[in-house]
Amino acid sequence: MRVKSLRFETVVVPLSGPIGSAIHRFDKVGCVLAFVETDGGVTGEGYAFTLNGARLAVLKAMMESLSHHVIDRNVDDCEDIWARMWSDINFFGQEGITVLGMAAIDMAIWDARGKHAGKSIARLLGRRREKIKAYASGGLVLSRNRDELAREAETFITMGFRAMKVRVGCGDLQDDISRVRLVREVIGPDVGLMIDANQGLSPKAAIRLGRALEEENLLWFEEPVAASDRRGAASVAIALDVPIAAGETEYARNGFRDIVEARAVEILMPDLMRVGGVSEFVKVAHYAELNGLPISAHLFPEQSLQLAGAFSNTLIFEHVDWFSPLYDDEIVIKDGLAEIPDRPGFGFPFSRVALERYRVSV
Repeated sequence: MRVKSLRFETVVVPLSGPIGSAIHRFDKVGCVLAFVETDGGVTGEGYAFTLNGARLAVLKAMMESLSHHVIDRNVDDCEDIWARMWSDINFFGQEGITVLGMAAIDMAIWDARGKHAGKSIARLLGRRREKIKAYASGGLVLSRNRDELAREAETFITMGFRAMKVRVGCGDLQDDISRVRLVREVIGPDVGLMIDANQGLSPKAAIRLGRALEEENLLWFEEPVAASDRRGAASVAIALDVPIAAGETEYARNGFRDIVEARAVEILMPDLMRVGGVSEFVKVAHYAELNGLPISAHLFPEQSLQLAGAFSNTLIFEHVDWFSPLYDDEIVIKDGLAEIPDRPGFGFPFSRVALERYRVSV
């Protein structure tokens, strides 16, 4: 089954409320959607996104510049297509927007492969499970006050979650501590709790915070320091008993090799966009397993859910609702578990109505 055309659309989706972390402030996400149309009548879909819709035109141009590697190629040649794109971006650098552009195309190719075969991505890769523990990651951010934190934590419990994540790194150690303890008090001792500093702390501050919160039985401490500070991250990992989770800012297999060799991480969090799509995600997942490390995919819930269904070392599934307006189908959460659909491809085709509603020109 060959690719007869590759097209792109741009949308901007407003969020239900503003989100503030240690390093970002945003209230919408902009996406460049990739559509791989085949001579078998199948359309594969993928996307890459930016915060607040910034630089969508640049991202789209990058994808368009890679189109010649895809047209008239068999979608089952995904490994060769990926390798050719990877070689092509060498001059501009194999990190950043170049990899983001590759990833969206690679996702669309894998979606087309699944649809053509009549199988979910999980089945193409070797289905491991039908459900997986999920955690709520779309709230409990620094832009919420204490009352809002408490209400949101209660809402997540009502929605069926049995784990959730709190953002830290507000600049005040005691305030970070009190906010985390507030959420723990609201949800009780049996609900999983993580913290995420979004790279906003120094190694010393991260160690102080981690030690102060050890009694809260945290599942992990995510991105405590700048992603580029391998030595600092390793010092935090050595000093604390709570596992360090990171990797959402790493690009392709090389980035993950570097943080593993630096002993800077204990839970790998490949981002489907930054890692370079499904083709490269598979390599990172197996590399993690080879090194005895669990993984938890970052964002892209409607796509990452299939990957969670395929790999034995997947620890837990991250759920956010940022992109859910683009789909007719919803992710089902029951008793703390996300159900992994067994529909062809990723199992979540874009809604035509939604694309009309959120489409923008760039």
